[in-house]
This record gives sequence, C-alpha cells and structure tokens, in this order.
Amino acid sequence: MRKLIVSEFISMDGVVQAPGGKDEDRDGGFEHGGWTIPYWHDDIGAAFGRLMQGVDAFLLGRRTYEIHGQAFEPMPPGDPFGDMMNTPKKYVVSRTLQEPIWRHTTFIRDHIVEEVRALKAQPGGTIITDGSSQLVPLLLAHDLVDELHLLLYPLTLDRGKRSWANATHAGFTLRSATPYLTGVVGLDYVRQR
Repeated sequence: MRKLIVSEFISMDGVVQAPGGKDEDRDGGFEHGGWTIPYWHDDIGAAFGRLMQGVDAFLLGRRTYEIHGQAFEPMPPGDPFGDMMNTPKKYVVSRTLQEPIWRHTTFIRDHIVEEVRALKAQPGGTIITDGSSQLVPLLLAHDLVDELHLLLYPLTLDRGKRSWANATHAGFTLRSATPYLTGVVGLDYVRQR
C-alpha cells in the first residue's frame, strides 16, 4: 500500500489559505496572501526536498493544481526544483477542468474516495498532497492520510480556509519536531492505526 502524505503550511490558528502569494486565493475576502514569505529559510526548502524523496505522485485539488502547474510547468528541464515538481504524476480532483496544464496529469472526476483508495493500492512510491483545503478534509474523514508534514508558522490570521474545519477524529503520533531560525516549526506526524 502506497503512503499518502499531507504537507501543509499552517498558521497558529489553523489557516492554510494562500500561503504563497498575495493574490493566490482571495476567497471570503482573504487579505493575507503570502503570509509564509517573511518566514522563509533555506532549511525549510531542504526539508521539503528530503520529503519529496520517493514521491512519485501528487494528489491535488483543482486550485492548488492550477497554482502549481502555472508555476512549475514552465521551468526548463535540468532546473533541480522544477524537475522535482514536474517529474511525479499528477492526480487532480476536478469536475470543471477540461485540459491538463501540467505534464503527467490524470483527472479524478467522481468517486473520489474510491479512486484515492485504488491509487494507494497501485504499485509505486509516496503520494503527496499539499494545499487543497477542500480535498484534505475529505482524505482525513475517510482515513486515507498516513502522515502529516506541517509547517507551523508563528502568526495568527484570524480567518481563512482550514484543512481541519470538519469534525474528523483521528489520532497521529509525533515523529519529529524541527524548529527553524525564523520561528517556523516543522511537525511530522504518523497516523495511529
């Protein structure tokens, strides 16, 4: 069985919306886009590189897929970060997208839970999900998440999308906690089963 990891940037009050850019996601009048940028440290990037070792598939919601695809698809072969992001297969949950914008894309249109279970049962490496604030709660509710990789940022945002907004009950065991010089803490959890 393949492992599914959820990797999220998260504020101290649980917000995951628009971590990377001012206009990334203004739903609900969200005005704090790009909130992770002042806290960047190269060690965070290095940790992400280690997390990506063994990943051969992304499972993403439509909006995260579009943001990633627009950013990474244009990167030329040989760019280390571009190669890391472009090489894995992409599975995107969307009923509205008609054409892929990112290489190696497969659409999941219906029966999401069953399709993800089937994907996990296929031979292959690790599957990673990031962002995807509508998809992650569904994955958690159906016990499809094996590990959480959270980057907890030292700020509160008051309101915004949260991956843990539903009433899902699931236990995770802390595997490691890594503090970074900018105040961010990397938290790695494994699902208790």
